[in-house]
This record gives sequence, structure tokens and C-alpha cells, in this order.
Amino acid sequence: MNGAWYKEWQQGRRFVLKVEPGGKLNERLVAFAREAGVKNAVIVSAVGSMANIHFRGIKAGAKRPITEPRMHQHQVKGPFELLGLEGNLISDGHGGIDSHLHILLGKSSGEVIGGHLFEAEVFASCELLLTEMLVEGIERHASKTGGIPTIYISEE
Repeated sequence: MNGAWYKEWQQGRRFVLKVEPGGKLNERLVAFAREAGVKNAVIVSAVGSMANIHFRGIKAGAKRPITEPRMHQHQVKGPFELLGLEGNLISDGHGGIDSHLHILLGKSSGEVIGGHLFEAEVFASCELLLTEMLVEGIERHASKTGGIPTIYISEE
């Protein structure tokens, strides 16, 4: 397919993961994947509350590749309601797991903030539903054109 790549995957195991208060969300997700032997997964649902969040947004008018000067990093204390978390966990091809997560957070005023998640601390609770992806021939690598780690799909 010109300009896009795809790979069919089968649904594997399904998990409920609860991260306790004070736990670092991204860190716990990767540790869970390692412990459960999950190479690739997608987040289906996440609810809870977060504090001490580190995320980024791409600056208006930015060009590729996405580099440090072309993004704005935010560090906010919270606590906030976790309104949404989406993303995936993908093998890095070297035995590790790389997460790509985007977060939506609700302020008590009703305003919403969010972006690419680096890390967040669970405030009161965090409940996640995940589905394992059974697929061969995908890994996450740094993209020279995009400037960020992205999924590489082999054509085999």
C-alpha cells in the first residue's frame, strides 16, 4: 500500500492492571509487560487520578523531525482526573518494551490538558484494561524523518 504499512494482529490475553497510589504509571506498565511476558499490547481503557505529570505537546508550526526545540514540555502537579490514556507497548527489538502513551487530564475547573506522556504518578487509583497483540514483524525504532520512536513494520 503506497504511503502506509499494515500488519494484521490477533488478540491475545486480556489484562486488568491496577496501579497503587504513588506508583509511576509508565514505569509500572513496562514492568507489568516484562513480568507477564507481553511483547506488544494496546491500552483499551484507563481511569483514575494522576499527579506530578510530565508530558509534551508539539509547538504550533513545528516542522519534522520533531526535536527538543519543536516541542513544549509540561510538568504539572495536580491532582487531576484521568480522562483518557491511549497508546501501546511495543517491543524495541532488543528484548525491551517501549511505550507510546497519550494522556488526557481533567482539572477541577473542567478544563482538559494532555499530550504525549513521559511519566505520571498515580494519585488515588489507576485501573487499566489491556489487550495483548499477537503479531510478528513489528518493533519500535527511532524515526529519522519523524524524529521520534515509531513503529517499524517489516514487509515479510
